[in-house]
Amino acid sequence: MKLNKTLFCLFLILLAITLLSQTAKDYYLFPIKPGKQNFLAGNMAEIRPNHFHTGLDIKTEGRQGLPVYAAADGYVSRIKISSFGYGNVIFLKHPNGSSTVYAHLRNFEEPIASYMKSKIYEARQNELEYFPEAGEVPVKKGDVIALSGNTGSSGGPHLHFEIRDSLNRAIDPLHAGFAEIKDTTSPIVRRVAITPLDQNSRVNGMFRRQEFSLIYSNGAFRVPPTINISGKVGIEILAYDQLDEMYNQNGFPIYEIYDQENRIFKSEVNEVNFNIGRFILVHTYRNRYTRLYKKPNNKFDFYEPDSAFSGAISAQPGINKEIRVKLKDAYANETDLILDFFGEEAPELLRNFNYTSGNKSLDYDENHLIINAPPSENGSLAKFYVNGYIMEIPYAYEGTNKRTYLWDMRLGIPDSVDVCTETFIPEVNAVIPSEKEIHFNDGRLTLTFDKETLLDDLYLRLNPFRDGDAEGISINDPYEYLWNPMHISYHAPDFQGDKSKTHMYLLYDNGYKNFQGGTWEGNSIHFSTTNFGKFILATDTVPPGIRPIRVNRNELRFVIRDGMSGIRDFEACVDGEWIQMRYEHKQSVIWSDPPSGKSLQGEVILKVRDRANNESIYRRKI
Repeated sequence: MKLNKTLFCLFLILLAITLLSQTAKDYYLFPIKPGKQNFLAGNMAEIRPNHFHTGLDIKTEGRQGLPVYAAADGYVSRIKISSFGYGNVIFLKHPNGSSTVYAHLRNFEEPIASYMKSKIYEARQNELEYFPEAGEVPVKKGDVIALSGNTGSSGGPHLHFEIRDSLNRAIDPLHAGFAEIKDTTSPIVRRVAITPLDQNSRVNGMFRRQEFSLIYSNGAFRVPPTINISGKVGIEILAYDQLDEMYNQNGFPIYEIYDQENRIFKSEVNEVNFNIGRFILVHTYRNRYTRLYKKPNNKFDFYEPDSAFSGAISAQPGINKEIRVKLKDAYANETDLILDFFGEEAPELLRNFNYTSGNKSLDYDENHLIINAPPSENGSLAKFYVNGYIMEIPYAYEGTNKRTYLWDMRLGIPDSVDVCTETFIPEVNAVIPSEKEIHFNDGRLTLTFDKETLLDDLYLRLNPFRDGDAEGISINDPYEYLWNPMHISYHAPDFQGDKSKTHMYLLYDNGYKNFQGGTWEGNSIHFSTTNFGKFILATDTVPPGIRPIRVNRNELRFVIRDGMSGIRDFEACVDGEWIQMRYEHKQSVIWSDPPSGKSLQGEVILKVRDRANNESIYRRKI
């Protein structure tokens, strides 16, 4: 046993040494204009759609073509040409076990450029991801490996730069001590929300998340009114950081909660595991507000204490409590937020509170069923009919014009609820537990959930609908989220259209349809999605548009567009030989990238297909 403990301690020491070496000062060269002041458009821990930002977005003077330098000795371990995501990207592996990533590149420099072009033409693929053998393409610290660009999902010219540790986790590059970045500016709080954390919790008497405006006074942000709380509540913060001389809003890694002088909670995002990155949708409220409490199903481990509902706030009835929240950036600049709470017994009567039209009669909040109904002279108890039993439940609280009843659906899904004035039929079809393989079938729809599909237990709600002549199905709410795709089979026996051109689309409130895909088997279409919302069948029979811009011996350049399903692929040949076409989807432009010295002569054939299998062909002789 002693030997095992000794070996374990030695392992921890070696691991600590390795991790320290991966962010050691002076090990890495800044990849853009090293030695000169640089500016960031984004940094580590920034909240992005469905993920944390995992590196630095380094500004490139609003233009493309700046030299990109290798941050350390190593070799190319991965390289990709793509129209989406990271765009054109290089991954370098280094002797200390770390990797660096350089994304949204315009072009690769030699010898990497020729190496990748040879692989592209061998594979005859316009876009390609390749993994060279270790040491096959070596680089030295300070080598120019590429030119900066705006490829992929980039919203403007910049370099996305990451440092990843030996476990392929993104770690904060600012810990490497780059003198090129200056920051003496503290984070800024824009808004605060307080939310109840269990059925007995209240915020100002209600089981409702409430947002508060702020003032800045005596060196701290404050919520002006005292907030009355019952039970456990959680703090949620909308905040950002700014770097010196910069206007754009960035993220920051550290939140701490203090009750008097005692730190009761800390959240510090210094590394991100890509495998569980979508748990940011649990770490945040609607991908915006940072939750300063850990939900039980959250797999992130950067909390102290690392336990369910750590960070929760409570106050005994009649007791005032001042809570101080500290927000800190990577340069130790900090901001204070002060919240005053007053503990109270959960009130049943809310004086002067009038329910507004924003309160749904029947609503859902994770495992909670919420019913708002007018008072009745026939009584105050609601009858919940659950699994053959009748349970009479008093209202949780009452305002001037309505009562609120709460039901924990973990106790069972009610068939109906009689609140004296009317009867409600909950829309929940089934409870789908997380971390299990589950198949659900209601005769029209089959849903398959893998062990890593759900972020939390799902209270499944299905509602068929029609949009004009099209039929569809609504699955839960767009503000509910998945970890990985769920697999859906939708049975449409009455569909009479062209199935080869018909796919499933996600329908937004503004009418926009987002292609989800699918394959038909008989009268059923099978597709996968990471979204909840409204899904609708739609048919796309219109082929993509091709508009030539330049067609000569030096270059082929076209605008290609598709109005519905989107571009799937394209292929160009000149005089019977395949030619690589590069793609910038933000401008809908493709252009030729032939082998060095090759003149484009002969018959040009360009084929463009959309994701509904419509094809357009352009022909011309040069």
